[in-house]
Amino acid sequence: MALSNTSQAAIITTAFFLPLITYFVYNRPQPARGPLPPPTPIIDLYIYPIKSCHGISVPKARLLPTGLDLDRQWMWVTYPDFKFLTIRNLAKMTLIRPSYDAESDLLTVRAPRGGEGLSEASEIENEETIGFEIPAHPTQEWLQENCTIVDATVWRTTTPAYCYPTTLTAPFNDFFGKEVRLVYKPPVSESPRALVGNGSKEMLGREASTCFADLMPVLVGCESSIEELKNRVIKAEGENGAEKLAFDVRRFRPNILVRGYEPWAEDRWLKIRLSSPSNQEKGFDLDVVARCARCHVPNVDPETGKAHKRQPWDTLMKYRRVDPGINFKPCFGMLCVPAEGGEVEVGGKLEVVEMTDGHRYIAGM
Repeated sequence: MALSNTSQAAIITTAFFLPLITYFVYNRPQPARGPLPPPTPIIDLYIYPIKSCHGISVPKARLLPTGLDLDRQWMWVTYPDFKFLTIRNLAKMTLIRPSYDAESDLLTVRAPRGGEGLSEASEIENEETIGFEIPAHPTQEWLQENCTIVDATVWRTTTPAYCYPTTLTAPFNDFFGKEVRLVYKPPVSESPRALVGNGSKEMLGREASTCFADLMPVLVGCESSIEELKNRVIKAEGENGAEKLAFDVRRFRPNILVRGYEPWAEDRWLKIRLSSPSNQEKGFDLDVVARCARCHVPNVDPETGKAHKRQPWDTLMKYRRVDPGINFKPCFGMLCVPAEGGEVEVGGKLEVVEMTDGHRYIAGM
């Protein structure tokens, strides 16, 4: 008996997708046996309200399903195609400095006119700056009255976003040397930007999303690892060279910085639990889905917007190409997806709940 067109299509679809589903299910990292390390303190928190722009160190932050509150919810894009702009191609984007005032709930954005000469936060009030203020948590009514909806592109994903009027952002055209727009993605959206690669539903076992982060909602780094890397850079460049490099963890743009254990022990984390100083008995979990494969962004000094020709990229390439899924890039930090929300606070603890020997990077950009 001949099969109907519908039946034939179902068979073809099953034959195509079943191997993919089987691959993802059986290639999820599995927990490893063995002792777990003791809790380690959270020593700093960072948010980066505008993608690729300067970060803000904060004492505490709300952890949402999409990442820390106010983290990479805004993004500069080209016009008229609305493709994301990145520090990878324009290092001076780090000179764009957002600041947040909790009392007024306003996000203030400042940058040097023309993109030159601003290196310290204390200078942002001089007359040679450009900028604007916007609500940090805009209501739906405010967005509908003041913004238009566009399709913004981050790498290979396109997502609806709110575009701010040029009356706010036009002065930044000169900074970028082209016509640009600022777009916003709410953490709660009818059209969420679904995670791909290691954070996909097939790998994670549930649906998850983020705003404008490259890949995953949260990046966790360890001070012990950055110090070990710093010592290697000092050996490579000499004391004077390393001092001129102004080397610190902010080059790697982590969200959560912990004290850590042995350098690079975080490579094996699979699930972590965060707790606050006031309630260390009750924590909330994050799935550690992948190592963070690095590009040349850490070569950029976030205070000056200048890129070093060699470091820390050259040193990382010598010994941190450790992930079998992307061994042409070095790794620093662990990419995480919140399983539940809560308040993260400096002085709190990070506890490793599960470890694995099976991390393998899956390209998602």
